[in-house]
Amino acid sequence: MTGGAGAVADGHTIRLVHGVDAVDPAAWDRCAGPDNPFVSHAFFTCVEASGCATPATGWSPHHLLLERDGTLIGVMPLYLKSHSYGEYVFDHAWADAFERAGGAYYPKLQSAVPFSPVTGPRFLVAPGHDRPAVEQVLAQAAITIAADNKLSSLHVTFTTAGEWQRLGDRFLQRTDQQFHWNNKGYDSFENFLNDLASRKRKQIRRERRDALGNGIELAALTGDQIGEEHWDAFFHAYLASAATKWGRPYLNRAFFRRLHETLRDRVLLVMARRQGRWIAGALNLIGRDTLYGRNWGALEHHPFLHFELCYYQAIDFAISRGLARVEAGAQGEHKLARGYTPQLTYSLHWIADPGLARAVARYLDQERRVIDSNVAFLDDSSPFRNEDGAG
Repeated sequence: MTGGAGAVADGHTIRLVHGVDAVDPAAWDRCAGPDNPFVSHAFFTCVEASGCATPATGWSPHHLLLERDGTLIGVMPLYLKSHSYGEYVFDHAWADAFERAGGAYYPKLQSAVPFSPVTGPRFLVAPGHDRPAVEQVLAQAAITIAADNKLSSLHVTFTTAGEWQRLGDRFLQRTDQQFHWNNKGYDSFENFLNDLASRKRKQIRRERRDALGNGIELAALTGDQIGEEHWDAFFHAYLASAATKWGRPYLNRAFFRRLHETLRDRVLLVMARRQGRWIAGALNLIGRDTLYGRNWGALEHHPFLHFELCYYQAIDFAISRGLARVEAGAQGEHKLARGYTPQLTYSLHWIADPGLARAVARYLDQERRVIDSNVAFLDDSSPFRNEDGAG
């Protein structure tokens, strides 16, 4: 892919690099900020250097950099994609419709954190610079690159609400929903349960009790508490579950090795053991105010163990650390009964072909209304007590 390099104005230049390793880590992280580990230089290094996100897997890095007088002031993580896997914002129907009409949907340009349905900035801006202005420059440069290379489309997925709103004049806007747990200043898990309707409190207590039947023990590990044995066990469990659910896992053992080497202090690994053998695990990353639930794996099936490791242990940890929320990943209305409430997620889409763009715009207009209606309905089905204290 060519293009993108050159002067913008007032000493600003745009250029593309073909891998995060071409960018100084400190300069990248200055733009990314400390809040969200998924947009850190270290995390992109984990997915790229491990071989998970490379041209060979259909994720060709073409990160967009904005510099002023040689200093990096803006980054837009970009990948040239030959498929739509590992994104969690589904456009397979768009691709199918365009190709049936004689178009070529792939390759496309994607701004995302590979394999991570986690909301975060996709236009990374260094402190002290005009964020909306830098976002506009990066967005226009990415659109120009896509158009100059005759790509079908540019997609910015799991972007922040602010980016979505500010850049809505350049892109088609899409929403979806996830389920997040919000900390209302709880000082214990029991304090959280007291906010729920009586039936839900009893259900969760029973699930937590039953999850630890059959002699199961739990360990919540961070930093240097995590050893090779834990990663080996988690990886085997991850492979077993990924193969069952998706047919092909996205992440390899080298990814988890690099994650340990560079980000273990921001990792929460919750492991379950029975009869001296690790049988299941849940991987989370720790942000400044958010715990991000990511991957799960199990070698044995036990009732409610998934809920305990992925949802209840995450709430316990968030309360103990004073974190504001837990993001529990993609999909899953079953999370509602466990105290996780619906939240909107956002993505932006530029489509080159006018006919496809009009069709997608009509679809997204209808989809947004459905999503809003569904979120409102689920809010009404919340497990929390009514404001008058009933339940």
